[in-house]
Amino acid sequence: MKKLIPIVSLFLALNISAQTSVFNSLLQKHVDTKGNVNYKGLKSNEASLDKYISYLEKTTPSSSWSKNKQKAFWMNAYNAYTIKLILNNYPVKSIMKIKKKGKNAWNIPFAVVGGKTYTLDHIEHKILRKKLFDPRIHVGVNCASISCPKLSNKAFTEKNVNSELEKLMKQFINDPKRNNLSKKNKLQISEIFNWFKADFTKKGSVTDYINKYADQKVDEGAKISYLKYNWNLNGK
Repeated sequence: MKKLIPIVSLFLALNISAQTSVFNSLLQKHVDTKGNVNYKGLKSNEASLDKYISYLEKTTPSSSWSKNKQKAFWMNAYNAYTIKLILNNYPVKSIMKIKKKGKNAWNIPFAVVGGKTYTLDHIEHKILRKKLFDPRIHVGVNCASISCPKLSNKAFTEKNVNSELEKLMKQFINDPKRNNLSKKNKLQISEIFNWFKADFTKKGSVTDYINKYADQKVDEGAKISYLKYNWNLNGK
């Protein structure tokens, strides 16, 4: 029995890697480097997405997994199911238009992981933000909208999750369409920093957090306003 445990663990690890590769290939093929998503192309390749989702349905993340492995798994699950939701309603101009039985897109129970059904909100707020807290989660999960941090064209893995989140946060903060830092003392930043202010201010102010990634540092006492959020689909 003891000899079987390493073999089973190796099999599971190889399966996770293989299935994540399926999702990675989809992202590489249908998401460009700016985060624009070719939903029409994804729709024609939906069988591959369904293969990855089938894996999610059967896989229960283990508490024995590293935090990075759990984080990567759940962010991939969130993004895969968000794409699936868009495809189920495609063509659609905005995720905000998607409703079912009076519930918006984030509160529809449809995302099955390990035999349990979740909402997107539950994955984001009860699992990622609560159990696997990391402010960079906000650039990892994607809400299929123009003002969202861009969807990465790489699937997250245990090995790349930290470097990918660092890269995505830096790109997001220095993207003038999402955060205008051109005036050091007067910032126009994403509503994400308003909605989730508590996540970004655990070790300082919002400007402290921005300065960790900003190419040009901003003033600590800068006046902050928030850009109007564009909920139109992040499609090509």
